[in-house]
Amino acid sequence: MADDKTSAGTGGSPPAGNNPYTQTYVVQSGDTLSKIAQRYYGDASLYNKIFEANRDVLKDPNKIQPGQKLRIP
Repeated sequence: MADDKTSAGTGGSPPAGNNPYTQTYVVQSGDTLSKIAQRYYGDASLYNKIFEANRDVLKDPNKIQPGQKLRIP
């Protein structure tokens, strides 16, 4: 009987946390996703890129909390 490992990774693409090019940022008081996007990408309008990478911890892009750890793709 062959050892079938194809079902182990089902469910879409690998999580962003496994991407070696992803950085982690700890939210500070006064931060917004737009401010973080401006810092990392030089363009505040790219905040949605950060939001989408953190859907598992963020339900609303306008509600981030100090101390949260966010993936920056």
